[in-house]
Amino acid sequence: MVGRMRILSGGLLAVLWLLVVPGSLAQTGKLAGRVVDEAGEGLVGATVFIQGTQLGAATDVSGDYAIIRVPPGTYSVRYSIIGFQTKIVEDVLVTSNNTATINITLNEEVFEGEEVIVTAERPLVDVSLTSSMQTLSKDDIAVLPVQELNDIVNLQAGVVDGHFRGGRIGEVQYQVNGVSVNDPYNNESTLQLDRSVLQEVQVISGTFDAEYGQALSGVVNAVLRTGDDDEYAFTFESYIGEYVSPGNDSTFVQGFFNGRSLAGNAPLFPEIDRIDPLTIQNYQASLSGPVPIVPNTTFLVNGQRFQDQGYLLGRRLFLPTDSVDINGNFYFPTGDGAYVPLEDETRWSFLGKLTNRSIPNVQLSYQAVGGFKRFKGEAGRGGAEPNYAYRYNPDGIKEKEEFSLVHGIDFSHTLSNNVFYELALRQNYFDFKDYRFESLGSLPVGGTLIPLPGDSPYAGPRAPISEDLFIYQLPDGELIIDRGVVLRGVNTGRFARTTDTYVVKGAVTAQAGKVHLLKAGGEMQFSDLTFGVPGGRLETVDGRLAIQRDTLTAVTSNYNPRQGALFAQDRIEWGDLRVRAGLRLEYFDANATIPSDLANPANSIEGAPASPPKATTAKLALAPRLGVSFPILERSSLFFSYGHFYQMPALGTIFSNADYSVLEDLQAAAVEYGVLGNPDLEPEFTAQYEFGFKSEITEFLGLDVSLFYKDIRDLLGVQFIQTYTAAQYARFTNVDYGGVRGFTIALDQRGLGPVNVSLDYTYQSAVGNASDPRETANRAQAFGGDPEQVALPRQVPFNWDQRHTLNVIGVLAKPGNFSLTSIIRFASGQPYTPIISGSTTAQLEDNSGRKDSFVLVDLRAEKYFTLGGMQLTAFARVFNLFDEHFANGFVFADTGSPFYSPTNELSTFFPNPGRLNPPRRIEAGISFRGAISTR
Repeated sequence: MVGRMRILSGGLLAVLWLLVVPGSLAQTGKLAGRVVDEAGEGLVGATVFIQGTQLGAATDVSGDYAIIRVPPGTYSVRYSIIGFQTKIVEDVLVTSNNTATINITLNEEVFEGEEVIVTAERPLVDVSLTSSMQTLSKDDIAVLPVQELNDIVNLQAGVVDGHFRGGRIGEVQYQVNGVSVNDPYNNESTLQLDRSVLQEVQVISGTFDAEYGQALSGVVNAVLRTGDDDEYAFTFESYIGEYVSPGNDSTFVQGFFNGRSLAGNAPLFPEIDRIDPLTIQNYQASLSGPVPIVPNTTFLVNGQRFQDQGYLLGRRLFLPTDSVDINGNFYFPTGDGAYVPLEDETRWSFLGKLTNRSIPNVQLSYQAVGGFKRFKGEAGRGGAEPNYAYRYNPDGIKEKEEFSLVHGIDFSHTLSNNVFYELALRQNYFDFKDYRFESLGSLPVGGTLIPLPGDSPYAGPRAPISEDLFIYQLPDGELIIDRGVVLRGVNTGRFARTTDTYVVKGAVTAQAGKVHLLKAGGEMQFSDLTFGVPGGRLETVDGRLAIQRDTLTAVTSNYNPRQGALFAQDRIEWGDLRVRAGLRLEYFDANATIPSDLANPANSIEGAPASPPKATTAKLALAPRLGVSFPILERSSLFFSYGHFYQMPALGTIFSNADYSVLEDLQAAAVEYGVLGNPDLEPEFTAQYEFGFKSEITEFLGLDVSLFYKDIRDLLGVQFIQTYTAAQYARFTNVDYGGVRGFTIALDQRGLGPVNVSLDYTYQSAVGNASDPRETANRAQAFGGDPEQVALPRQVPFNWDQRHTLNVIGVLAKPGNFSLTSIIRFASGQPYTPIISGSTTAQLEDNSGRKDSFVLVDLRAEKYFTLGGMQLTAFARVFNLFDEHFANGFVFADTGSPFYSPTNELSTFFPNPGRLNPPRRIEAGISFRGAISTR
């Protein structure tokens, strides 16, 4: 509660600052081109004005013009000059950090006041781009069967379940309005953004400008919507849904186990045939417009409530306090037998934004976006495999809570038509709790192993107990046969963490002549990280729970690292030639300590040199970036890009278990496999290369081909350190490496009647020495070998090495009437490590097997209406249309199948649905938009 109050008070201070200080480090684009007469001569002094804004320019002596600081969106642009007809170009799309080029010919005026209205042609392929970048406007997003930002990202070429072009998870920079919203604890986004708040989404999977840092693989920039001066607008959307998989409620089981002949029904997706259309519910509303009384000020508020009870149901036969004797197969259940969700999620999200333009050439804004989520499972939807063991004792499942808030002030000042600067101050706050009960009860101050106090909520439930083969007949005669179930107790895991980060960012942008668009700036982040096991770790002692408190795994830790950057870049636009060049300086200071002598890590070895703690050193890295696009035909270009990219590993990993005093009792010649943290790590490094070709083959068909290579170095990995007593311990360091190579072919067909089709195919090979930073230590412990031998150089496919990916998006639409969108995704199998079963079991080479390929199909259908001046839409969506059960999930190592293993008969007869792909999901809803003009 204290942390929440600190956030709220910070928000009030931010609002006060907004009122007294003349505030988004806005993501803006540029509109440029040339105005000529019928003879092709440039018109001097022609006026170019973007309607609905205060942005405009006059052409120079050559008829050229440029307008910078244009917010992303679709506009009507007015071109006029005395003696010539006025021309208005509608549907001009401007995107962040790009230039929209509109060249116009004005004819001599025949009738006074003559105006001509034309519609801008949106190019099938942007031949000016110097790397792989996809920009989706709110209209593009509206027709897709997606709901959240992550759904949009995973549809892009080269992206596989959050991995950008073969990189590890956590290598992508997520930004909102140009400022990072990544949590430095795990380098992942703190926000879940609904599509209703998105004005534009930009996904960069190739090299990226020097403005972006702390990322190895890509950038996702979301631009949020804003209010409009000219109207009050109200939107509402609601949908409901259910998981539908007919005939997969249960499967008949018959077999011979441990001398017993068994026959009965075992669940596949338990109770999936129980249809409840309110399993999924979503309600979202927004209101925007001018602020009454306060001039030149707009607002936007948006709220969402989302609930998903999931597709896995448990049956409350047992309570955590029940008695169970697994040795004698005696069960004494007292549950009510109700079916309850095992992976339900409830989320509240909000967005508030104020924008003021009262001061000439100044824009200031305050925005707050965040949410509260309560859920079960490891990652919300589709992540409940550990919970499935509690399917007959669902009250024993842990419940997780998340609270996120990103808020702050943005200020921009236009000094002239060619120069403006921006400042942003943000607070990114994230709080996460993961336990069954928050309180442990009244605990004494001292002690390391403490009996549970009587007032602890954990005192009632007994220690968890599981049954490998569960056979039980209910009073009504129903026979239950199942395996791997927890029939008593609660999940005793406990973890909590809080990240409180302040971000300061500023930049200056200047159009220098016609050719150079310069930008320079910097940013600083100050983080406060607290994480660990609150109060103590629960352990089972003589069948009862007790509280363990020590310095290794049962305490919370606090760190205050700092990181920052300076950057400068130049966007050169010389005719049709485009060059993007930049340089970025990264800075990181862990602000922590490490042992001064790693051979005496706890400073406890007698006779060894003293090893007092020493401060970590600040890290600096210089990252050059270069991208070039040059035309070879009128609507075709070649492009090349190259860059160095640095990123600090996730701070939660490098700071976790970073207290080396735990090695105080390490025995001579022993090996400690538990990996210790290392706050003095160097940044991870990737060099990216990309070469490609873009072309509008015809008026309705565009082609984009790119080849890419990534050289990955200094990844987080494990090194074994030897002490003065010949003991060894594992420690994080920069030793892992890898490489990715591949190509993408994309086709975009538009303009042939009501059908539009886009297709992209990606081939990539992602290999390295380890998929997980702890993999070397895990392998050494599993096989009991020499750690140095286990760590020898090798190249194996990463766990996410998906060689073939094909995405096809088809849209059948009649504007103002209906639309039908289909997404087809094909993916080849990712690797796994096979074993050969027999009298002895032998493991083959790591990740030398391949899982089965799969196809997923999603649909969205919309019908548009007009009712009383409001735009009404009825829609339906189907995800996983053909109910594909497997999509690169768990497989048995001896068969490569998720269902069958001759060496594990119980798993074969009792499949775990938590390991399968979520079944078919059907949703239906309505949305409407109304507006009242203020003119």
